[in-house]
Amino acid sequence: MTHPIWPLFDLRIQTADLELRPVRDADQVEIAGVLPDDLELDPSAHRFAQVDERYGRSLVVAQTYWRHYGSWTADAWRLNFVVRLDGELVGEQELEGNDFLTTRTVDTSSWLVSRFRGQGLGKQMRTAVLALAFGPLAAEAAITSAWHDNGASLGVSRALGYQPNGVSLDPREPDRTRADTMVHLRLTRADWLAGGRAKGVTIDGFEPCRPLFGLVAR
Repeated sequence: MTHPIWPLFDLRIQTADLELRPVRDADQVEIAGVLPDDLELDPSAHRFAQVDERYGRSLVVAQTYWRHYGSWTADAWRLNFVVRLDGELVGEQELEGNDFLTTRTVDTSSWLVSRFRGQGLGKQMRTAVLALAFGPLAAEAAITSAWHDNGASLGVSRALGYQPNGVSLDPREPDRTRADTMVHLRLTRADWLAGGRAKGVTIDGFEPCRPLFGLVAR
């Protein structure tokens, strides 16, 4: 362990092509430089009136990152990973647990730099964090949601074995004055294990992180 206070910084997940590690302060400038214009940000986040749009979006992302670590508890956490292909930052993948010790359910979200879309990387990113969730974290289910017209996200979910879990009408950006259809999906532990999709994924540095998730040390 190289970080004695926050061992999450030593966590690594490796797939066939990608390396995932938790976001750190040093990543913020690089993330700001590649942040996709079509990424929907938290509509409740504060916006600063005297800055341009791109800088303002970068501020939202940075403050969200600090908020996630600052509010972390064993039962409610959000862990964002920077995703790299041959050392180049290609996106972020989030794994979230709310009431995790009770529900044993995780949620996911992600984004990819535009020029890296359509290459199967989104599936690898999701596979990586699901291997963590259903492996060391011992989750029982994973949920996810996407707009009805987000074919890429829905395609990844279905390819990984998620099943329909209902739909809802939610306010949609850019101005949230109209409702649109959000599709919800769910993946059970049994279906994940039956699919054998964690094969080839390696996870390093998890054991010192166990107390942060409320898990008993081995």
